[in-house]
Amino acid sequence: MTSSEATAGDSSAGSFSTGSFSVASFNVNGIRAARRRGFDDWLARRAPDVVGLQELRCDADDVGDFDGYVASVDIGSIRGRNGVAILTRRQPAAVRTWATHRPAARGLSAFAGEGRYIEVDLADHPLTVANLYLPKGGLPAELQRPGSMREQPDGGAKYARKQRFLTGFARELQRNRVAARRAGREFILLGDLNIAHLEHDVTNWRAARKMDGFLPEEREWFGEITGPRRLVDVVRQLQGDRPGPLTWWSWAGQSFDKDVGWRVDHQLATPALARRARRVTVDKEPSAQLRLSDHAALIVDYG
Repeated sequence: MTSSEATAGDSSAGSFSTGSFSVASFNVNGIRAARRRGFDDWLARRAPDVVGLQELRCDADDVGDFDGYVASVDIGSIRGRNGVAILTRRQPAAVRTWATHRPAARGLSAFAGEGRYIEVDLADHPLTVANLYLPKGGLPAELQRPGSMREQPDGGAKYARKQRFLTGFARELQRNRVAARRAGREFILLGDLNIAHLEHDVTNWRAARKMDGFLPEEREWFGEITGPRRLVDVVRQLQGDRPGPLTWWSWAGQSFDKDVGWRVDHQLATPALARRARRVTVDKEPSAQLRLSDHAALIVDYG
């Protein structure tokens, strides 16, 4: 497995100073399939301290155990779809899902049973870790062209549903971040957000401007939830003003081999934690035949 890395200098660490640790975000696109392809070997070799998994796509009984980790899971109620988990070295001090703690923000109740969000308070760090699988969405009606889409035109229904989620989740995220701060904890949001923010985050960004995941309103939303006083895009902070690192490549065609992809997997951290980020690594397999998923694991080391 090859890796792309970016590192930071020795910037000051702020008040969150309880030792170094690593955090991974990985959309496995079906945990059972990923394990057949070698996920457990990857986990043992990389050994991150915290792992956020998205798209488990299985029943609760099929999640299984992860050697050396405690798994906090929300499968959701839609059989074979979605599902999120956070793996930690110790039992978390608290676990919250939308099944057990209904989202307060208006517009999110329709998503509460879908297995899209889980949040834990770590027992060994003053940190709240949130893990999100954001709806993929679709195109607005005016951009849908029959015959040029993989799916049948839906009049913008999936686009509208994603917009409702974005509006509600921005409010929910603000509440959760503030709650962590009041409890003396830093906060980090991991996950597949199904949005690429900047031109550096998409290989063919000009064509992508009319694709779901890179629409102007989606990019604007991403900019609104991030910032130096809110949540910091840790990967972009470390990578700087350079293309990549990409985290998703289509299964179709030669996109993986030609490295034509998107950065839709993210780690967004509160400023004090973001200042501790030292290295970002994307574990891209050396060949398409060895892929664990259509995404690659995104790992950040915090010092």
